[in-house]
Amino acid sequence: MFAAVTLSDKLRRAKKYSFRMFLAACFFSTVANAQTYPLKTVRIINPFSPGGSLDLVARILSKYMAAELGQQVIVENKPGAGGNIGVEYVAKSQADGYTLLIVQSSITVNPVLQTKIAYDPVRDFDSISKVSSYMFFLVSHASLPVRSIEQLIALAKAKPGQINYASVGVGSGTHMAAELFNAMAKTRMVHIPYKGTGQVMPDLLGGQVALHFGSTTVVPHVKSGRLIALGVTGAKRSSVLPNVPTISEVTLPGYEVTAWNALFAPASTPPQIIAKLNELVKKAMHTPESKGILVEQGLDVDVSSPAELATLVKSDLAKWTRVIKSTGLKVE
Repeated sequence: MFAAVTLSDKLRRAKKYSFRMFLAACFFSTVANAQTYPLKTVRIINPFSPGGSLDLVARILSKYMAAELGQQVIVENKPGAGGNIGVEYVAKSQADGYTLLIVQSSITVNPVLQTKIAYDPVRDFDSISKVSSYMFFLVSHASLPVRSIEQLIALAKAKPGQINYASVGVGSGTHMAAELFNAMAKTRMVHIPYKGTGQVMPDLLGGQVALHFGSTTVVPHVKSGRLIALGVTGAKRSSVLPNVPTISEVTLPGYEVTAWNALFAPASTPPQIIAKLNELVKKAMHTPESKGILVEQGLDVDVSSPAELATLVKSDLAKWTRVIKSTGLKVE
């Protein structure tokens, strides 16, 4: 009996030792892989179709990273379901730094707005860095009898449910900017969703819709007088239209919508790889070539530390949760 117990104890000790050795091997293997990263092609997944600001910054990053890392860095578009297909794909990918996600700030909107989302923006991703940011321009068709934010709010309150606005899609920045405006101004303007800027502009210019929170694509039409710029959604005025006030400085203190593009990795990616990628993003976006391209598109270079991006994701998630709950928005 005594010998059997001793043998059993020896077996348990051997198993514990083997398990510890296994964990140690895994740890040192992870460290070694992080130090030699990358050894093969890195993919940056864009969950939307080619074109647009997100694709632009992804390709700037891939070009710079490939040159610095000595490996191919390719941008792979995986569009569908409002970006959710590509985002979910990365969430389920191996956390080794070879599959990355570049995505818009809508990653903090969709999980709240839609009931069937298979990812959590906080739990399932490690933040790498913000890349760029941009504000929206609140513009109206010239036929709408308003020339200021104050006049718009007064008219919208006098005619609840009678003034409409266009967005480039449910859950988009152009949609949420308007809904935050509705919530803070206590107005009830009606949402008309489109499938992209290319569909919005003809109807906006033709007066079929009255308002739009647009990107810099609206600026030429403001300068030509076909659209009226009422305000901008940023914390400060835009250098593109410096005479147009921010919405917060006019009548809604605290109103701000700044959309952003950022780079993420699957959760549990080795911190050494995250740090390396963060440094690459910072260098890539501060080259004269990168800055020039972004300025032409009305984008601001806006990089961050991983911790700063993680904090931003949490704060934006909380912000849009409040807005969506207050407005009763929901998409099945």
